Amino acid sequence: MKNVRIGVIGVGHLGNLHTKLFNTITNCILGGVYDSDVEKAEKVAGEHGTKFFTSLDELLDDVDAVSVVATTSAHYDLVKKSLEAGKHVFVEKPITSKIDEAEKLVEIAAKKKLILQVGHIERFNPALLSLEKYNLDPKFIQTDRLAQFNPRGTDVAVVLDLMIHDIDIILSLIKSPVQNISASGVAVVSNNIDIANARLEFENGAVANVTASRISQKKMRKMRMFQRDTYISLDFITGSSEVYRLVKPEQLTGSNFISFGEMGVGDKKKMVVYEQPELKEVNALQYELQLFVDSCFHGKPPVVSGTDGLRALRIAEKIIGKINESLEKVL
Repeated sequence: MKNVRIGVIGVGHLGNLHTKLFNTITNCILGGVYDSDVEKAEKVAGEHGTKFFTSLDELLDDVDAVSVVATTSAHYDLVKKSLEAGKHVFVEKPITSKIDEAEKLVEIAAKKKLILQVGHIERFNPALLSLEKYNLDPKFIQTDRLAQFNPRGTDVAVVLDLMIHDIDIILSLIKSPVQNISASGVAVVSNNIDIANARLEFENGAVANVTASRISQKKMRKMRMFQRDTYISLDFITGSSEVYRLVKPEQLTGSNFISFGEMGVGDKKKMVVYEQPELKEVNALQYELQLFVDSCFHGKPPVVSGTDGLRALRIAEKIIGKINESLEKVL
């Protein structure tokens, strides 16, 4: 296949970054940008040495694939039109704001044999990538994703704006259906839920406790995982991870660890060792966009598919439903 010619739809803050990065990606040609704000599109196109289009149809006629970086409420119409025009699509998370819309997009992409990748960028965070060599089978996960207030994103609940990142990661780690969900949350500074907590219980006994807020004074994006004989801590802001393992003395090999003595009683006593996995020097957004281009170029399935995005959206919607139920009881 020839180089993939890509257009960017929506050139706000994040769309501007997409436009910039597509100029750095292999097997890719930046074909141009489109935004309903023509002046903004013209400005961004000038900054990155590409064309701007005054209509979406004109852009679609000139490219092989698109990156949709518009507001969530506009995702469905833009992605549907792009897929129906026969274009591969990268769409920022969440895939849509409604489950039936996401189902339709997944159906169209499958029918037309097109790539549909969802921008769950934390899958490509160096902290998570550093754990590739470990056998991950978490039984308990705690996540805290706290952000300072930013009007951008308040068109949807914080569950769809922030928590969905962690929902996607959790679903990729725990290979079992969700059995039960309980949740609470409130709207504080917008018309949608601004802070939320959810507990996900899985059929295999695993549990995830997930918190998200967009009204915090300090940023925090941390995940802690517990599994048999292992505790793992990830910091998505610094892109770092730490691993504490319980091992038998005879299992200690190499020198890439620090010993913290023993833990346990009787024949359960083991050594506590600390490891800091080697971090990958990677720009998460550039990496996920490169993988999208690779999928289009080689015709292989995307790392985060439309089905993955739909699965995360279904859980997010159930969480929002549980929160709304709890609020109705209070009222």
